[in-house]
Amino acid sequence: MTTHGFGLTAEGPFDFAASLRFVEDWPATSALPSDGRTLRFAYCAEADWLPIGVSVTGAPGGVAVATTRAAGPAIRGEVARILSLDVDGAGFAEVGAADPVLGDLQRRRPGLRPVCFWSPWEAACWAVIVQRSSMLIASRIKQRVAERYGATVTVDGRKCTAFPPPMTLLDAGGLGLPAQKEEWLRGLARAALDGVLTTEHLRSLAPEEALAELRALPGVGPFSAGLILIRGAGAPDAFPGDEPRLFAILREAYGLPEDAPPSAYRRLAEAWRPYRSWASFAFRASTYGVMDD
Repeated sequence: MTTHGFGLTAEGPFDFAASLRFVEDWPATSALPSDGRTLRFAYCAEADWLPIGVSVTGAPGGVAVATTRAAGPAIRGEVARILSLDVDGAGFAEVGAADPVLGDLQRRRPGLRPVCFWSPWEAACWAVIVQRSSMLIASRIKQRVAERYGATVTVDGRKCTAFPPPMTLLDAGGLGLPAQKEEWLRGLARAALDGVLTTEHLRSLAPEEALAELRALPGVGPFSAGLILIRGAGAPDAFPGDEPRLFAILREAYGLPEDAPPSAYRRLAEAWRPYRSWASFAFRASTYGVMDD
């Protein structure tokens, strides 16, 4: 199969090996084929909703990318967003220098950047599927949906399944989910096709506006909205308004009281601007093994 290659350069510290370790450790992506050197995946590109296979390896100053079909500027931008290479990270170290707790995480895993979902659409679907479920079970359900309705793409001789595009799930039934969740997914499909649930739209808004707009979508609460904006659209400077798991990590790291209100966490995050998303990701990632020495 013919492949098409291009490179992406990082502005500021970046360690592809750290990104790959996160993908291997995070339950939602741990089943992806990996040999410890290459990230391989397939998805429906937001640029045209057609399936594409992607292979990423580390390269001096960034990454080398090979795709199963020609990748124009839009798809190159999507791959850059997935690895947070579309953001200048040169100033992130300064944020850590001013915050010793965050700085310690940065020293333990220098160059780790957020690894995003392949699209905000896929992030939104995950947010619905995982509600009231474990990540392991949700990952299996999401994979079954992909196998039934998505396309299979061969990447470096390995088969990868792309999660179906919104127009496919718009009328799909029998997803193995409760009826309410299936209805929510159809509503999210309409939002994606209307251009609301897209990277371009979400990142054109101020983070607070984007979060409010996402919370108005079916099945999307405060936690889901933050996940879609930060890990879907790759917005670098947003802070989720209500994420109990992150709040628990921050309570332990900073010695905050058990009854600390959400405003206390927001004040803490103010010091991380303009990388609030990146800092939040670093704390979450510390619980998945990628910070282990």
